[in-house]
Amino acid sequence: MSRVAVVTGGGSGMGEATCHELGRRGNQVAVLDLNETAAQRVAEDLRAQGVAAIGVGADVTDRPAMEDAFAKVRSELGPTTILVTSAGLFGFSPFLDLSVEAWDRVVAVNLTGTFHACQLAVPDMLTAGWGRIIMISSSSAQRGSPEMAHYAASKGAVLSLTRSLAREYAARGITVNNIPPSGIETPMQHQQQAAGILPPTEQMVANIPIGHMGTGDDIAAMVGFLSSDEAGFITGQTIGVNGGSVM
Repeated sequence: MSRVAVVTGGGSGMGEATCHELGRRGNQVAVLDLNETAAQRVAEDLRAQGVAAIGVGADVTDRPAMEDAFAKVRSELGPTTILVTSAGLFGFSPFLDLSVEAWDRVVAVNLTGTFHACQLAVPDMLTAGWGRIIMISSSSAQRGSPEMAHYAASKGAVLSLTRSLAREYAARGITVNNIPPSGIETPMQHQQQAAGILPPTEQMVANIPIGHMGTGDDIAAMVGFLSSDEAGFITGQTIGVNGGSVM
């Protein structure tokens, strides 16, 4: 059965890999991203592989824009029954230097943006009597991260949102799960390394028992499974994809 999957932050990194995995599994894919050019590029790549796909530019913090985006998905592909909330924003600052504006921006993207996407997708899932929501959080939410209090707090709230929605909608055929990545190589990681914020890759690898960094494909593989019929008895779970890193 071909289902409609919406992936926020689908224009790069883990989100892009997830779009390709969901398309490979026979789903139609809506690529949502703040960068509309990137969203369109990923959608074009998917269509070249025979996947029905559209790219939509949308800021997850902008409720009217998100409403328009989901209406476009509904009009061009159909009702959303798979949602992956991959859009996210990093932030680094010593806690006492953390501005209210920086706090609000990170929370707006990571938590409120996830709220918008879920609230707009769930009605379609209720109508279908079937749905899969996979939220992407972070291992920082589990272990805490110095100088990233706003980021860790926002992602920790996403863990709680996962469990709450899972319990609320379990009897309605909707599962809600969470993946907190760790040790995943992404364009954002490379930017932070270039800025001297994150340590070199070899230093990061030293803390990963499996001995190498993960990739967006590793996250996408778990998303693909959690979005399938086979994962129908799994809900409210936080499933680490982290090479054995201890939280």
